Amino acid sequence: MGSPPEPAPTVAGPDAMSYTEPDDLRTLRGFVAARASALGLPEERADLLTLAVTELATNTLQHTTGGGHVRVWSEDSQLICDVVDGGPMRDFGRHMPASDALRGRGLAIVEQVCDEVAAFAVPEGTLVRIRLHL
Repeated sequence: MGSPPEPAPTVAGPDAMSYTEPDDLRTLRGFVAARASALGLPEERADLLTLAVTELATNTLQHTTGGGHVRVWSEDSQLICDVVDGGPMRDFGRHMPASDALRGRGLAIVEQVCDEVAAFAVPEGTLVRIRLHL
């Protein structure tokens, strides 16, 4: 899908967090919810953002090595969240799997609950950028 738009992702600072193991998911959910609230995202929308980031981070932990990092900030009346990991590009634009499917709902859920989803190849692997209107 091209190059990631600016600003480039960072892994340090109050707007970013790294995760490397399943036990980090609880802390990650708390971080995302707190950042979303501090940036003015209503609670119901913050819950959707937290769900989307959890789905992406869970995919990272299940399908890649080395973990990933998340960055959450706002600009132009949007909350933006980058999830970066060492995995391959993800295919978006998929339909929700059948109710009896064992896997495959995570990325479809991310697309359902976010206003915009895009994936970019970056030196670290893949950056998934999700946006929600504030």
